[in-house]
This record gives sequence, structure tokens and C-alpha cells, in this order.
Amino acid sequence: MKNIRLLNIVALIIIYLGISIISCAPNSEILKAQAEASRNLGEAYMNQGQYTAALKELLEAEQKFPNDPMIHNALGLAYIAKERPDLAVDHFKKAIKLQPDLSIAINNLGNAYLRLNQWDAAIEQFQSVTDDLIYATPHFPMTNLGFAYYNKGEFANAEKYYQEALKLQPKFTMALRGLGRTYLKMGEVTKAQEALNEAVSIEPDFAPAYMDLAQIYLMSGDIEKAKNAYQQVIKIAPESSFAIQAQKDLEQLSL
Repeated sequence: MKNIRLLNIVALIIIYLGISIISCAPNSEILKAQAEASRNLGEAYMNQGQYTAALKELLEAEQKFPNDPMIHNALGLAYIAKERPDLAVDHFKKAIKLQPDLSIAINNLGNAYLRLNQWDAAIEQFQSVTDDLIYATPHFPMTNLGFAYYNKGEFANAEKYYQEALKLQPKFTMALRGLGRTYLKMGEVTKAQEALNEAVSIEPDFAPAYMDLAQIYLMSGDIEKAKNAYQQVIKIAPESSFAIQAQKDLEQLSL
């Protein structure tokens, strides 16, 4: 109910802006204000998980004021939410062209490349963000660099960047999971288990880490612990793809 009220308030702001400024501002200023209001509404829809409605508002915002980098950044995020990273790339690039130092759009462009499995292109973007000394959350691009190198099979580099992320944010569970998976690929099973156990101790509802732990338990022959890990996944995220796979794996173990 509270969220619906928020959307209604933002919608009223759009109407108010359209009426109140029309008689006292140049046309470009009117369009800019209306575009900003549409972007705010689009972002509110995004926060509610209403991605189609968000995309509609953001496209309207772009039509009214196409030279706003934040509108293009928001459009990129909406297309990623709609599972169209190819279209997201175009908008993140437009945002960066309009504002070359917009680090958030650079990081988002890297994320879009990750979804397209374009590892080198992603690495280039994340590297430029990590060089930005005033970027507020550098552990995110560091972790993303680790993920890109992991997928390239360059595990030493993946370990390096996951460790760098954890120096900046020791309890960042995504980096801990990435580090655990990297150690597993490197044959460092004990280190992998330690990193993953730390991740679930910090975030007990971290279903993907339990899936990784189940794999380690199976490798060591501890079937009961593997079953318990799969059951945790199903309990935590019953409708996720992880839970579907966990259920299949559990059934196989019961044969």
C-alpha cells in the first residue's frame, strides 16, 4: 500500500509539473522537467519490479529529453531487467558519451557485457571504474573483474580481484562466493570450503553458496552434508532455478 502511494505521488508530480511550468518556462525547460519526472516514475516502477511499466516511462523520458545521461543509464538497467543486455549496451554507451566520467554507467556497461559473455569488453569497463579514485563502491567492479577472469579461465587473476574486493569490503558475500568457486577450480578445496562457509555465516539465506558447498561435500563423499545443503537451497529460495536443480540433485542422491 505504501509503495502504491509512492507511485501515485510521483504521478501527481508529473501532472503538476506539466501544468505549472508551461506558462513560465521555455519549451526545452518544460520537456526537461517532464522528462525528469518520467524518469523518477520509471525508477519507482523499477524498484517495485514492474519492469514493463518502468520501460514505458523511461522511453517517454528519453523522447522528451534524449540528452540526459541518467535517463539512458536508467533505460539500460530496465533493459537488463527485461533480459535484453544487447539493448542495454546501447543506452549505457549513450550515457557515457554524454557524460564520460559517469562511473555508474561504465560499471553497468561492464555488467551488460558480462551478461553477453563478452569477458574482455567487460574487463575493460570495470578496469576503468577501479581507476576512478572517487567511485563510492569499488568492491563491486573488483568483484566483477574477478567474475570475468573466472569465466575466461584465468583463475589467478580472478583470485587477485576477489581478494582486492574483500580488502575493501571483508563481508561482501558475492566476492567470498566467487573466491570459493575460484579456489575450487584451482584444486584448493579446503580454501574453497572456508570461503563459502564464511559467505553463508554472513548471509544465511545465500542459496547459491549452499549449492557450491553441496558440490564440495559430494566431492569429499559426505552425502548427508550435501543433502542438507540442497535442502537449505530449497528452503531459502523454493522457486529459484537453484532450488529446481537442488531438487533434481537430491532425487539423484536418493536413487
